[in-house]
Amino acid sequence: MLDISLLTWAATIGFIVLLLAVDLVLAAARPHHVGFKEATAWSVFYIAVAIGFGIWFGLQYGNAAGTEYFAGYIIEKSLSVDNLFVFVIIMSTFAVPDKHQHKVLVFGIVLALIMRAVFIALGASLISLFSFTFLLFGLLLLYTAIQLFRHRDEDPDIESNLMVRGARRFLPVSDGYIAGRLFAKEDGRRVVTPLFIVLVAIGSVDLLFALDSIPAVFGVTEEAYIVFTANAFALLGLRALFFLVKGLLDRLVYLSAGLAVILAFIGVKLILHWAHVDLDESIPEISTPLSLGVVLGVLVVATVASLIKTRGVPEAKAHAGSLTATKVKRERERDDRR
Repeated sequence: MLDISLLTWAATIGFIVLLLAVDLVLAAARPHHVGFKEATAWSVFYIAVAIGFGIWFGLQYGNAAGTEYFAGYIIEKSLSVDNLFVFVIIMSTFAVPDKHQHKVLVFGIVLALIMRAVFIALGASLISLFSFTFLLFGLLLLYTAIQLFRHRDEDPDIESNLMVRGARRFLPVSDGYIAGRLFAKEDGRRVVTPLFIVLVAIGSVDLLFALDSIPAVFGVTEEAYIVFTANAFALLGLRALFFLVKGLLDRLVYLSAGLAVILAFIGVKLILHWAHVDLDESIPEISTPLSLGVVLGVLVVATVASLIKTRGVPEAKAHAGSLTATKVKRERERDDRR
């Protein structure tokens, strides 16, 4: 285990909070449509920060630790692209105006970081107490991979989300987006705006993604510090990446299938690690460098195959994938049975 001092933890968290604060101030002070040039500049900046941190971390704590960080970062970055699919669906479902999308994304990233911090602390505690936690994480990832692959050509049904339906049922909602506020007064009564419902939707989606992404990154490292920083730096660039690639997301038709393969691979890696530790040390393990190579290889193949597919079949459209059959598909299957 690495000896990460409290000062290092505090400095890292402080730096991440500072970056988030800058995003929040920009979102609140100047709501605007984020153009391609601005999105590109911020994306390059956040990737440079993540790479710079990884180089420093490798020099400070050794090449093995640096490799684990970069492997975790790439895994989280690839999974975060699936987040973007769902964010696009949410923005479209609730017709969020362009000038308020910046704010929604920043709040979504903050919620995601908080949830991931909780799951990281919980996961690290379970791993330190029970080695079979690796088996549970591995089985969870295998189940997720199978479900994601089965429903890779579907999108999540946001309107039927339990938290969204609950918010709509028990809270008075205004008709329009009132100056980008979450709460307002309408006809003399306090109401929530559709922006609040959007944040509820994004928060519930963040919770589901945290359940998958945290076990996935624990597949390449047991260090809570590496898990946290890999997640944080992957998420920090998510806002800029959304505006940069949202027009290209429809072309990544094989991304969900690729992510399913990555999750299944990491699930097998976790199960082998558990078997090596608890059953028989002769059972082979999958190394972190090999994991990094497999993840990068799958992402490259999925991306190239997607671009070739959409070039030959322009009407082909990518989907975020779902862990359960969506309402639309269930209704279609019910009609087919009739």
